[in-house]
Order: sequence, then C-alpha cells, then structure tokens
Amino acid sequence: MTVRTEIEAGVGRLLLDRPDKCNAMSLAMWQELPAALRSLVDDPSVRVVVVAGVGGHFCAGADIDDLLAGPDPQDPMRPVREADLAAQRALLDCPKPTVAVIRGSCIGGGLEIAVSCDLRVATSSARLGITPARLGVAYAPMGVRTLLDLVGPGATRRLLMTGALVGAEEALRLGLVEHLATEEELDGVVGALLADLRARSALTAVAVKETVRLLLQGEDPEPAARARYLETIACGELQEGVRAFQERRQPQFPWRHPG
Repeated sequence: MTVRTEIEAGVGRLLLDRPDKCNAMSLAMWQELPAALRSLVDDPSVRVVVVAGVGGHFCAGADIDDLLAGPDPQDPMRPVREADLAAQRALLDCPKPTVAVIRGSCIGGGLEIAVSCDLRVATSSARLGITPARLGVAYAPMGVRTLLDLVGPGATRRLLMTGALVGAEEALRLGLVEHLATEEELDGVVGALLADLRARSALTAVAVKETVRLLLQGEDPEPAARARYLETIACGELQEGVRAFQERRQPQFPWRHPG
C-alpha cells in the first residue's frame, strides 16, 4: 500500500509512501486515501490525525502519467479527478483534527491534500504551490473554495493563475501554513501541537469544525451549535472542564468520537 496508517499514543498517521517518486499521487493512492483515513476516524484511540509524506517530501503532486490515462478519450482525466476530489472531501469532512506535516515539495495535488487539513506545519525549506496553469488544467471548484477560504481571493488567483511556487516564509505570510520549523525543530514543534490537541476537548474540536464549515458555506450554524452545546452538558464534558480549571489540573474529558 502506498497510502498507509500508523497509530501511536492517540495519534493516527496517514502516510504517503512513495518516496522514490517524491510521493506523487497515483490514481491508486487517491483511491486508497479515503478508506485509510476512515480507518483512523473509526478507531476510538485516535484523537488527532497527522498527514505526512515518507522521506524528504510531502507530495510532489498528482502522478502526471495518470492524468490522461482514463478510458474515455473525451474525458481522459476523469478517474483521477473524481478520486482526487473524493480524497479532498474525505479530509475536509474528517471529524477529528488533522495536521499536515510538510517537508520538501508540497505541490499540486500535494497542496490540495495539505490545505484540506485543519492545520499545517512546514519546514523552513519547504516549497508549496498549485500548478494547474502549467498543465492546462481547469481547476475544480472544491479546490478553489478551500484555497480561497484559507488565503483569500488575491492569493488564490495568483497561486492558481501563475502556478507560482512559494517558499515556507511566504507560505506562512499568505496563511498557507500556520507553523514553521527547521528540520531539527520539526519533531518538537509537531509534538507540542499534537500534545495540545490531544489534551483538549474532542467535542469542542468537532463543534468548531462544524461551525466553520457551515459559516463558510453560508448556512446557519446555530442548530448544530446548539445541539453540540447541549451535548457538552449531557456527556459531562463541560462539567469536567470546569472542575479541572477549579482544581488546577489537566482535564480528563470523557467524550469520544463515535466512529
């Protein structure tokens, strides 16, 4: 399997494992990703999902050999496009916090994967970009919307229309990533972020993700937010948070993802 998973200490890792190709996404990898992610979502021990590439690169993009290999000569890219969009949707809909850890190249389909995660940590030597204009690809609205929500219209137009690759410092300034680290610092920075996420209320994280999604879609978030609010009381999440604060200890939140 070129998309595989590992689980340790509450962290599920979704690994792109094709280092000889800089983890370029083959059609099979796009197709494997949703099921691999689902296995982590369904595991109650997993509190946070990390997405990373094996070796020195996150992902150099879609495997160009697959782009025109579909059986329909009128739409030869259709299998890749459909599998790519399904993978992005799986990440966007993941109920657990997701963190992309970016080394080296994070380009094209690789950046699609990264921006579909909640948070991104990159090494200072990383390069990021989405390059449809270099290939003559009409970029799908889902990817445009995700990028637009993250960096705004000006940066979205620039990145997509020029196919520009940006360094890590500029990516941080644009909002493509939230944290930078040297290669030596990366494990410590990621570890601290994951420790924070694991220690916090998983129910709060679910409620935040739902509310952000509904607001970005122009929908009313109040009914879902009200339901989550009542759930925090019914399951004891709020009570534990208040008691822990009063007792000056780390909370032991009881709520778990239903899977």
